[in-house]
Amino acid sequence: MKDYRPVVYAAFCVLLLLAPFFLNAYWVDVLNNVGLYAILGLSLNIILGHAGLFHMGHAAFYAMGAYTTAIINTTYQIPVLWLMPISGLVAGVLALVIARPIIHLRGDYLLIVTIGLVEITRIALVNNIFGITGGSNGIFGISRPEIFGFRIRRPEHFFFLIWGFAAVTVFLFHRLENSRFGRALNYLREDETAAEGSGINTAHYKLIAFVVGAVWAGMAGNIFAAKMTIIAPESFNFWESVILFMIVLLGGRGSIPGVILGAFLIAGLPELFRQFASARMLIFGAIMIAMMIFRTEGILPPRPRRYPAPASGGGEGAS
Repeated sequence: MKDYRPVVYAAFCVLLLLAPFFLNAYWVDVLNNVGLYAILGLSLNIILGHAGLFHMGHAAFYAMGAYTTAIINTTYQIPVLWLMPISGLVAGVLALVIARPIIHLRGDYLLIVTIGLVEITRIALVNNIFGITGGSNGIFGISRPEIFGFRIRRPEHFFFLIWGFAAVTVFLFHRLENSRFGRALNYLREDETAAEGSGINTAHYKLIAFVVGAVWAGMAGNIFAAKMTIIAPESFNFWESVILFMIVLLGGRGSIPGVILGAFLIAGLPELFRQFASARMLIFGAIMIAMMIFRTEGILPPRPRRYPAPASGGGEGAS
C-alpha cells in the first residue's frame, strides 16, 4: 500500500507557511501559541513519549527558561535571543538536580513528585525568592528579539521565529529518535526490566531524557518571554503542565506528527468555539474522554519499528 504521509506533511507545511499572508493578526497569534505548545509538547514527548516517564511538572522548566531570560535581559540588557542557550542550560541544570534523586521512581509515584515540582516552582516565584522574580506581579519590560538588526514585534514576525524553531526541533528530534539513544528510550518505554536485562543503563538514559526535554522547554520559555515582554507566575501553573500532558497523549506518545496535531487540537481548536463560552470546554472534555476510551494510543501513534534481521552465518546466506 502506497504511503501518502510525505505528501500530506508537505501540503501541511506549505499551507502553514502561507497562513500569515491570508489570516488576520488574531489568528496568526493563535498559530503562534500553537507553535509554542508544539515545541513544548515535543520536548515533553522525549520524556513521556519516548522514555515512558510520567512527568507532569514540565511547566517548571518552561518557567525557568522564561524567568532566566527576563531577569538577565532586564538587568543587563543582553539581547533576548542570545539568552536562549543560557535559558536552556539553566532549565537543564534544574532538571539534573531534581531528577537525580527521583529517577528511580516509576509510574504514579514519579507523576506525584513532578506535580509537586511545578507547584513548588510557582510558589517560589510568587514569594519572590532571592528578590529577583518580581513576586506575583512578575517581570515587566522584556526586550523584543532582534535578528541582524530587524526587531521582531508583529504576530507575523513571531510566526516565522516560532515555527522556524519548531521546524528545527522536528528535524533534530526526528534524528534523535532514530539514533541509538532514541532506540534505548523506546526499549525503556516498552519494558524497563527487559531493557535493563539487555545491558541498557536505565537510570542514565532516563536522566538524559529529562535533561534534554528540560533544555528544550527552557528555550521555548525564552521565546515566550520575548513574545509577551511580561511574565508572571500564573503563566506557568499546574494547568500548563496538564495541557502539555494532554497534547502528547492525545496526539500519540512518541509520535512527532501526533504531538503537532495534538498542539493544534488543544491550543487551536478551542478558539474556533470561543462563541460557545464555557460550553466549549464541556464539549472538548467529552471529546477527550471519548479519545481516551476508543483511541488509547492517540490519534497519530508512531508506526511500529522494524529492524532488518542480521544476515545468516551459514546455509544459503553464506553461499
